[in-house]
Amino acid sequence: MGHSTNYLYEAVRQDTRYRMLPVAGRPEAHILADIAHDYWQIPRSRLVVEDQSTNCGENARFTRTTLENGGILHRRGIVIQDPTMQRRTMATFARVWQGVTTPPQWLSFPGCSPVLEQTDGQLRFAGGGAGLWPVTRYLGLLLGELPRLQDTPEGYGPRGKTSSATSPSRRRSSMPGDSCGEDGQLAGALQARTLG
Repeated sequence: MGHSTNYLYEAVRQDTRYRMLPVAGRPEAHILADIAHDYWQIPRSRLVVEDQSTNCGENARFTRTTLENGGILHRRGIVIQDPTMQRRTMATFARVWQGVTTPPQWLSFPGCSPVLEQTDGQLRFAGGGAGLWPVTRYLGLLLGELPRLQDTPEGYGPRGKTSSATSPSRRRSSMPGDSCGEDGQLAGALQARTLG
């Protein structure tokens, strides 16, 4: 169970398509596998489920272990992740397969690409945001990624926590988070996601 598992439970309960799926106490991977099979007709035999990880780094490592222990030869895989974490996740998968003679090709597909718009001083998702995180949760996740995307001791690049093969953000420019203190809603979301 990860830090977003309860949010997934609630999203499934609220979705008119998926609300009949059991969620309580189940790993995210099992819920998503049920959706892939029951609603998208992907045969269970084609789904590889890694259900022990609780974070991005574990997911990449445990995925490799699951594939290798199952004798599953693969040339290509699809990484579907929350859009706020997609770049970091891809870099983490690349690191886990570093040094492999023929590493798999990981294809990057965020589940969606939400667009924020400001209306009457409030941030909202364009198109209503059905099925998306609440805006405050989305902002917290997004702003929490900013320091992680840097190749610094606090980030996940080679000079940092080393979860990634390379820093997903190769250059240090003025990051959007640098000026978030000027906006009350953004400052609160950023403060809640500061790395410790």
